[in-house]
Amino acid sequence: MNFSANGGHEADIKAIADAFMKQYPNVKVSLETVPYDDYFTKLQTAVAGGTATDTFELNYENFVTYSESGALAELSDVDKSQYRTSLVDAFAADGKQYGLPESFSDVVLFYNKTLFDKAKIAVPTDAWTWADEQTAAEKLTDKATGVWGDYQPISYNEFYKALAQTGGTFFNDDKTEATFASAEGVKAANWLIGKSGKTMPTEADGAGTPDFDSNLFKSGKLAMWHTGIWMFSAMKDVPFDWDIVVEPGDTTKASAMFTNAAVVNAKSKNAAAAQKWIEFLTSSETMVKARLASSWELPPTADDSALTPYLSAGKPENRKAVFDSLEKAVLPPVIASQQEMQDTVNDALTGAAAGRTEVEKALTDAQETVTGLIGN
Repeated sequence: MNFSANGGHEADIKAIADAFMKQYPNVKVSLETVPYDDYFTKLQTAVAGGTATDTFELNYENFVTYSESGALAELSDVDKSQYRTSLVDAFAADGKQYGLPESFSDVVLFYNKTLFDKAKIAVPTDAWTWADEQTAAEKLTDKATGVWGDYQPISYNEFYKALAQTGGTFFNDDKTEATFASAEGVKAANWLIGKSGKTMPTEADGAGTPDFDSNLFKSGKLAMWHTGIWMFSAMKDVPFDWDIVVEPGDTTKASAMFTNAAVVNAKSKNAAAAQKWIEFLTSSETMVKARLASSWELPPTADDSALTPYLSAGKPENRKAVFDSLEKAVLPPVIASQQEMQDTVNDALTGAAAGRTEVEKALTDAQETVTGLIGN
């Protein structure tokens, strides 16, 4: 059972299954593709009722929950060298492998090369830090002409990443307390909030509304933009030169990574065959070709030569940055009350950005609330 093939990639996953059954004629794969909005409700019911499929798909956040509950089978003798290290490691717990990375996407720094060249400012490099980004953003911002130097959402997703970039941690080691209201957390929040109205549009300008940032970049009025690689196709016809680079960090690099896994049901009566199937689904040449040909997220393969069609597919030119970003990736913090935690952090950041609360107090209050949510 899966959700990611829904809405246009049903034929792709069928082609992978057909190739698998040709190689392993004694194993039959039956596919069940469910819309994302219904998927996790259906999966939860099936797991609780003992009727879940032999294998199923999980995003990282739900993988954490299901692996902790004992619903997943431990995988044996996995050849981890086939996968990008950060991806396969994301689906291990307590030294045991419970899932295999199926696909990924990540966040990079888009930049308008035409604006940089016009201003005679050196374009971003992998060596850039926050200070370099801020200096360039200030020089490139021209409010009189409506040009902004930077855009990075003031949100939970950007905060936990910025926190990691400045050396902070979201939880303590045993995950019994939230720890993000640290000096590093305050610095990360100020990094995001400090851009608003100076090098980045404010809420009053429209920031945060649907497609505002993408339309701003498309119009040639935005020099730098923190966003995901899923925006490549939407930018292919813009009338200016642009490229990407690994996001700058403060004391270290840390890139946001979003990934799905294939797992085996702990109650499966066909565990050995099920593992063969998810290994094929996540590492075979058939899978790599299918994903690249159909732009169905990116394959987790460690074989750079298999990625040549993607790396040479045109704009952005520096597609290698997509994979370089995985070398120091940060995964989202996860607890059972995930949405409540995210809302708490978002509200704290929004209140601080609007000047209703001082940053340190906003984070301290949010930290206390999140600590109280742990285990709920």
